[in-house]
Amino acid sequence: MAYVPRSMPLTSDWLGRRARLSPDARAILDATDGERLLDYAAWDRQVCRTARLLQALGVGPGDRVAVLARNGLAFLDLWLACGKLGAVLQPFNWRLTPAELQDLLHDGDPAVLAFGPDFADTARALRTPARRLALGPGGPGDVALAERDLCAADPLPDLPITDDTPWVLCYTGGTTGRAKAAVLTHGSIAWNALGTAASWGLRPDDLAILNAPLFHTGGLNVFTAPLLAIGGASIVCREFSPDQVYDLLERHPVSLFFGVPTMFLALQEHPRFATAPLHRLRIVISGGAPCPEPIFRRFHERGCTHFKTGYGLTEAGPNNFWLPDALAATRPGAVGWPLMHVEAELVDEHDRPCPPGHVGELRLRGPHLCAGYWQRPDATAAAFAGGWLRTGDLARRDDDGCYTIVGRAKDMLISGGENVYPAEVEAVLMAHPQVAEAALIGVPDPRWGEVGRAIVVARGPLAPDDLLEFARGRLARYKVPKSVVLVDALPRTAAGKLDKRALVARHGAP
Repeated sequence: MAYVPRSMPLTSDWLGRRARLSPDARAILDATDGERLLDYAAWDRQVCRTARLLQALGVGPGDRVAVLARNGLAFLDLWLACGKLGAVLQPFNWRLTPAELQDLLHDGDPAVLAFGPDFADTARALRTPARRLALGPGGPGDVALAERDLCAADPLPDLPITDDTPWVLCYTGGTTGRAKAAVLTHGSIAWNALGTAASWGLRPDDLAILNAPLFHTGGLNVFTAPLLAIGGASIVCREFSPDQVYDLLERHPVSLFFGVPTMFLALQEHPRFATAPLHRLRIVISGGAPCPEPIFRRFHERGCTHFKTGYGLTEAGPNNFWLPDALAATRPGAVGWPLMHVEAELVDEHDRPCPPGHVGELRLRGPHLCAGYWQRPDATAAAFAGGWLRTGDLARRDDDGCYTIVGRAKDMLISGGENVYPAEVEAVLMAHPQVAEAALIGVPDPRWGEVGRAIVVARGPLAPDDLLEFARGRLARYKVPKSVVLVDALPRTAAGKLDKRALVARHGAP
């Protein structure tokens, strides 16, 4: 089998346990509207009320709670309330179109659809039997989250869950273009938290800025869950804002920060970069996409010497490696050594182990892996064959065991930290009546790392701007190609397959 079930009993109530262990410790600072600080005892009471409201809406063990909202304390409350109930959080990328969201609703069949005020019209227009939970003002047929104030705040009983019990359906993509959800269990999240805290040296006095999207595993699991496990704290922000980051660095003892390269570039280009107290940061992790070495150098020159590359993916943690601080400056592109309880290997195209210095596909194994893909047994079997996760990423291992990611075996694009899957975009483009064939390649971009470029064979007259407008109505903004090149034919290999290497060689220049 691709995934071997485990049966270790676990607590269903992370927050409740932490509140008993350190009730007065700083837990969460809500910076989405002012700055409201809660200790663990107060936060637990609020989440208990949230859980009881969900119960009143019919949510029980195994039921899904979908969330369409920007970052906020309410989002985290729902996540932890699902834990208390044995329910499953199903967060949605709010950048998706209504058609894409409709597919995810069908996929997860949630009992409740929670939505933020920015997405009220979209949520109410979606077709679903789920009860609607308004995180802001409610409308006809909605239940407002504010009604939790009428619910009891006393602790809920512990549930008989194991580390196989699902907790989050976190959507990733695939080469088929169909979205699939990695099933993050209580066990996989716990083992990621344990391995991160033990290997990265997290401390109860650590404070992290949380402005990565909570619909990604990075927002939930790079620092948030590990800090919850050890009694640290997070500052939840609505979104990334360089000014807000600098304000928080000046006003609070922030020690941890995670972001994607686009965020670090924006911070670097901001006028406050020259005077910001970056030296106070104890751990800074860049993930989601390769970070250019000049960005590392500038941060190191500003005293942020603990800035380093992280590597992860939704199906595994996402934390898998650690680079010791002493090597951050000399190996800025390396991800380091596997964390506690994480195994890594490199294999060639014939599944043979790669010797040091050779590039191969990175595979990962450990209890932090997800439990496969939601209702996708074939995709699960293909990705987790033999108990190893086939990442599809290419890496090199030095003689001393230090890993460096060198590329992607898949033709996936990463634009501004968001995954873009060519098959999905190509299918939309080819739905245009004037498009005969279409292929998507990535081209370098100074701000987003890379962006999509569509190479198109037209059936007749076709204006590139018209095609892009067609795509905008069917794809999230970050998936829409930034440029279109019209060609007479797409190159093929001897086997008749599309030759994307040739496309990149011909049309991949910025």
